[in-house]
Amino acid sequence: MQIQWDDSQPIYLQLRDRVQNMILEGNLAEGEALPSVRNVSAEYQLNPITVSKAYQLLVDDQLAEKKRGLGMFVVDGAKNKLLQQERELFLNTELPALLRKLKRLNITREELLDALDKEESDNG
Repeated sequence: MQIQWDDSQPIYLQLRDRVQNMILEGNLAEGEALPSVRNVSAEYQLNPITVSKAYQLLVDDQLAEKKRGLGMFVVDGAKNKLLQQERELFLNTELPALLRKLKRLNITREELLDALDKEESDNG
């Protein structure tokens, strides 16, 4: 886990977000153990309480579970749950903001579609 911390939000939230992204990207599979609190805190020079707080948020969101004596594990269905949350966030928050900006900048649907097609061909 290569992590760059910033001042935009508390580190425990940034760590939670990073683990969520790892699940979405398939770097942490369902049923797989999360790195131990001790390992994460040592590797990134974080207070173990900070790591525990991030992991507890994952448990609270039913994305991870504690297995006594074994550690924390990604629960079955976590990736689909996160994907659904991300889709809802995009459709309900980010897309409307993007549409407002497009309107404000007077970018037409055709210009947007042309830019999307160009982006796909450049990265495809």
